[in-house]
Amino acid sequence: TLEYLGRTDFQVKLRGFRIELGEIEAALTAQPGVRQALVLVREDRPGDKRLVAYAVPAPGVSLEAETLRAALKQRLPEHMVPSAFVVLDALPLTPNGKVDRKALPVPEAPASTSGFTAPRTPTEELLAGLWAQVLGVEQVGADDHFFELGGHSLLATQVISRIRSTFGVELPLRALFEAPVLSSLARRIDTAVHARTVQAPPLVPVPRTGALPLSFAQQRLWVIDQLEPGGAAYNIPTALRLRGPLDVAAMERAFTALVERHESLRTTFAVQDGEPVQVIHAPPRFPLAVVDLSTLPPAECEAEARRLVSREAQRPFDLANGPVFRALLLRLGEQDHVLLGTMHHIVSDGWSMGVLVRELAALYASQATGQDSHLPALPIQYADFAAWQRAWLRGEALERQLGYWRQQLSGAAPVLELPTDKPRPAVQSHRGAWQPVLLSKPLTEALLALCRREGLTPFMALLAAWQVLLARYSGQDDVSVGSPIAGRTRQETEGLIGFFVNTL
Repeated sequence: TLEYLGRTDFQVKLRGFRIELGEIEAALTAQPGVRQALVLVREDRPGDKRLVAYAVPAPGVSLEAETLRAALKQRLPEHMVPSAFVVLDALPLTPNGKVDRKALPVPEAPASTSGFTAPRTPTEELLAGLWAQVLGVEQVGADDHFFELGGHSLLATQVISRIRSTFGVELPLRALFEAPVLSSLARRIDTAVHARTVQAPPLVPVPRTGALPLSFAQQRLWVIDQLEPGGAAYNIPTALRLRGPLDVAAMERAFTALVERHESLRTTFAVQDGEPVQVIHAPPRFPLAVVDLSTLPPAECEAEARRLVSREAQRPFDLANGPVFRALLLRLGEQDHVLLGTMHHIVSDGWSMGVLVRELAALYASQATGQDSHLPALPIQYADFAAWQRAWLRGEALERQLGYWRQQLSGAAPVLELPTDKPRPAVQSHRGAWQPVLLSKPLTEALLALCRREGLTPFMALLAAWQVLLARYSGQDDVSVGSPIAGRTRQETEGLIGFFVNTL
């Protein structure tokens, strides 16, 4: 028996879900009146990836996007339902008859799913403008639902940041999950405005004339590095497979421009008067080392490339002398390369990697063609954020923050007493593994339905289930689980490369 599963390279990962695009396409073509269908992930705005479906109707049939959306919701879990549907007379083709994916049109912005009700108050009008900017839609009504318009947790963080700068109030991220309809969130903003407390000072550039402090997050990693020097546990590696002609000199110039643009990539960490400080160096020429593996037989070439990828990821950094960012280009063939980039966590986080790849692509295109990269100027640098954080979180403001966490963690057990087949080592090691867990389609659908009813994200529900499981295994009622979150709660920091991750 031969089972044809489709092309393996059309599986995508979107917001933590592995999605087979062919499964969505099969569900679409099974709908009455659909002659052809194609689904792909688009990123028409940097950092905003979404599923888009293209459908070609049968002759004489008129297709409606909302009808297709409703039909797919009956057959597929929520995360596999495209956020946009585009009806075409025919799919564009390349000269050799394949679908020309690059020629597929950009979908129009999603319309309101609840009918349009114009904003009724000044707060609703301002908030509608913020939502439209973040979600990339033309208009937002008073009764519109943030997550039904395509919002997700990362976009929610950006909305909260813009609320802070526009209205001058601090709303927790959970406020958007508890009040996802525009009018209800506007009422929360009005309540917060009337009960306004002391706000954080503005985030502005600081002079580079004296010592620059580390942020609290950086100080944590600096202390760990002092206790365990020469480790690679906090390396952040990435590997990009590049196929096609590559201008190595242009790539090196692109890296040089990237390091010039972001001070954090040319920062080292010294000690002055017993305290760690940031030392920002003048923009250097960035050396892009090249290792030529093209003379090796194909199997040996791939094996050696994988070995070098692993070695580069494990090579430690010297925070005092730098650099804290390095790159290596592996040449596998005339038009086949692997680009390795590694940063220490003290100057980077997961969000930063997206910024790095997007800007490196733009700068490479600029250097290769001689055209402007069109990257907007950065309003601040990471050192400005660190100085702002240190100036704000002191005295009463710091005690308020610490007091909250002391209360939350009061009485928490120092360790989780799990029954294991091996004793807990006296000294922590970093040896570990990962274990994939697959949930059945009915269970996944039930989980997502629960999330919709309770106003949760799948992450929240799965974390709760994980905590319940740990409690049952350990017999402890109080279980502390750390989870990293994007700490970019201010709009000025969204385009920076730096360490903004908080842990809850």
